[in-house]
Amino acid sequence: MSEEQLQRDFQSKLDAEIRIEPKDWMPDDYRKTLIRQISQHAHSEIVGMLPEGNWITRAPSLRRKVALIAKVQDEAGHGLYLYSAMETLGEPRSKAIDDLHSGKAKYSSIFNYPTLTWADMGAIGWLVDGAAIQNQVPLCRTSYGPYARAMVRVCKEESFHQRQGYEIMMELAKGTPAQKAMAQDALNRWWWPSLMMFGPPDKDSKHTAQSMAWKIKRHTNDELRQAFVDKTVPQGEFIGLTFPDKDLKWNEEKGHYDFGDINWDEFYNVIKGNGPCNKERIKARRAAKENGAWVRDAAAAYAKKKQNKSTEKAA
Repeated sequence: MSEEQLQRDFQSKLDAEIRIEPKDWMPDDYRKTLIRQISQHAHSEIVGMLPEGNWITRAPSLRRKVALIAKVQDEAGHGLYLYSAMETLGEPRSKAIDDLHSGKAKYSSIFNYPTLTWADMGAIGWLVDGAAIQNQVPLCRTSYGPYARAMVRVCKEESFHQRQGYEIMMELAKGTPAQKAMAQDALNRWWWPSLMMFGPPDKDSKHTAQSMAWKIKRHTNDELRQAFVDKTVPQGEFIGLTFPDKDLKWNEEKGHYDFGDINWDEFYNVIKGNGPCNKERIKARRAAKENGAWVRDAAAAYAKKKQNKSTEKAA
């Protein structure tokens, strides 16, 4: 079959909303785009364990500790689902992880900010996971089958994380003046980085147009960001918190909230590796790989020994 016919068949599947599967023909650029996006998503889940894992031993109650442990465990699982989806495209997990450790591969900029107080656990759950849900629910309909199927479970679990975070913020907001101030401070620090999570504005995005044409993405960065603001602002107002944006106001004519300009210089600076915790995050992931080498070696040796025994028995 000619390249043109393969391309036509590929496009006809996209037009008919038929998912592309690993053994199907796909353009090289489609494959590369998916590898970039899925690996970045997987890295974000794994690196995202670090800011919250930092608070497991300091959670204010046993209930909060158990919930936080479960959440961090969920994030690890999400990373594993996504690395598995990426591997169906022919990209080895080990290479993707090495690219992360070398700085070649990126992850969400949000995870390069420090968690200073317990309220940050609430802000991350409410805002960061809320933004993730806004971005990821449409990915359940992405054109690549393994990615779409992985996202179904990921989104279900993220919805619990968002509710847990909002509950923490709500409890703090109705607590003592010091507790409410802690919640407000966390909102002030995490609001703008959360808006940056959706990526650069559409006019500056290098990948959005093509990803939407391939139906990898279903909405633009700006559309997702606006929907997140419209959902989140009433939630904050309901519990008595204010947003750190003097330009934030409801626009009756448009049916949306207007909001101020995002500091994109800060976003690009963090992406380049100059955020508050970039070096700390990568150092932690490299250490995890090095410290876990003996486990991988032992597992590989055991598997080889078991295979040799099976071979001898069969002979």
